[in-house]
Amino acid sequence: MEDVAIDGSSSSTSGGGTGAQKPRRSRRVRMTGAERREQLLDIGRTLFAAKGFEGTSVEEIAAKAGVSKPVVYEHFGGKEGLYAVVVDREMRQLLDGVTGALTAGHPRELLEQAAFALLDYIENYTDGFRILVRDSPVAQSTGTFASLISDIATQVEDILGLEFKARGFDPKLAPLYAQALVGMVALTGQWWLDVRKPRKAEVAAHLVNLAWHGLDGMEQKPRLIGHRKN
Repeated sequence: MEDVAIDGSSSSTSGGGTGAQKPRRSRRVRMTGAERREQLLDIGRTLFAAKGFEGTSVEEIAAKAGVSKPVVYEHFGGKEGLYAVVVDREMRQLLDGVTGALTAGHPRELLEQAAFALLDYIENYTDGFRILVRDSPVAQSTGTFASLISDIATQVEDILGLEFKARGFDPKLAPLYAQALVGMVALTGQWWLDVRKPRKAEVAAHLVNLAWHGLDGMEQKPRLIGHRKN
């Protein structure tokens, strides 16, 4: 258990009934290790979103939490460990949102659901998305915007592969198109993060318009029309 000081003062009368006030000692509310961990994660998430990894210090995190630096090291081993947990949570939140949204049977509606899932995340978890679109300084296979796009694209590869096969296209190319489609939506979402115009539904409609009609007119064997061939 960890202690947290809280402000406390109350009036007490002296023996003569004069109503004189005496300051009362501050009480300390005990915070469990789990509660402290969540507090540090919330503070770290806010600071990383506002200042980035390099701009955030362990000293600032500890000060915001009202604890000493060793407490941060005890829970996460340092700033890198805290950052890695924050990124992992945000990745899972977004991936779960996208995969959970893909429930329709019609491919065009699936595109709509994927676009809305990302835009919903940006709108509801803005700090998390700001963290994800920064390059991660942590040496790991996940935690970068590129790896996030790749993970989401993997979720739609099978869907595209089935559609390709049904339409006479090479299903082996589904991963390439999945990356292209998800990347288009993700980068548009990154732009929309700051401008927030037009409204979300309109952004989703235009994204699907471009993606769907692009797929609808797709050639089985596309050719380059310029002079460069390799």
